[in-house]
Amino acid sequence: MHKIHKEKLTAFLLNNIQRISVVQNESPGVVERENDGRMNKYKVLYVSQEITPYLPESEISKVARYLPQGVQEKGNEIRTFMPKYGNINERRNQLHEVIRLSGMNIIIDETDHPLIIKVASIQAARMQVYFIENEDYFQRKFVMEDEEGRPFADNDERAIFFARGVLETVKKLRWAPDIVHCLGWFGSLVPLYLKKAYHDDPIFTNVKVIYSVYNDKFEGTLKPAFREKLMLDGIGGEDLEVMNDLSWEGVMKLALQHSDAVIYGSREIPEAIPAFVRERGLQALEYQDEENFIDAYTNFYESVLNGKINADV
Repeated sequence: MHKIHKEKLTAFLLNNIQRISVVQNESPGVVERENDGRMNKYKVLYVSQEITPYLPESEISKVARYLPQGVQEKGNEIRTFMPKYGNINERRNQLHEVIRLSGMNIIIDETDHPLIIKVASIQAARMQVYFIENEDYFQRKFVMEDEEGRPFADNDERAIFFARGVLETVKKLRWAPDIVHCLGWFGSLVPLYLKKAYHDDPIFTNVKVIYSVYNDKFEGTLKPAFREKLMLDGIGGEDLEVMNDLSWEGVMKLALQHSDAVIYGSREIPEAIPAFVRERGLQALEYQDEENFIDAYTNFYESVLNGKINADV
């Protein structure tokens, strides 16, 4: 073999031995870095109440569309979930059912509710979106409110079904995320379930939960029976005490109580929420504009994964 070819082969083997040693030395809950200082690749599960182009553009739907793409283009793995509302055109968006993931029943208030999983692709982003569907909860022409602007009376059960449907589907996928990032109040129950009801499941071991708070306040309060409907094995009454009322503010506090970090998705957030975040000592990322949010969020992810509280991101 020619001398220069031997030198190239030796260099190639040494480089790959170094990379293999990095992977073998990883331990749960610790994020290793490669020799060039970059973080190893990680997995992010996105749970969003809306994503464009399936729903009109909004603060939430735009971030939920472009953030996963940006994170994926940096070499990381992503999975993205949203509800399959009745106003989403299945034919135009080419949704189809995933039979192997569908068929389970989720019990809420002693009633069985079938879980159907559908999927579609955003070709320009080379990413898939999974949809949580149930005929009773989501086959309506409107999203959170009826045609007269009144919140649906069963929004509490819809949020429960969505949160549990996502987590059960991820278990079926056998895909273990490093980060679960929830966007909007409809995903506010995911942190509670992850930290209390699913914390012993190997799929969610050591997962970090990041919650994005938006100015998406709903009017009035949820039904008084909401607390009882939330209950699963592992959840106790003390876990819900922070939700001193069933308003939007109370639900936000419940989500933040069980999150590892928070991102402010809107410029203006009711002061009670930042005050609660400071009281809890949660790591927080301030509002980021459209030009900077992808880099800011990915830097924040690395900070959270490495446990850097109050890091300068």
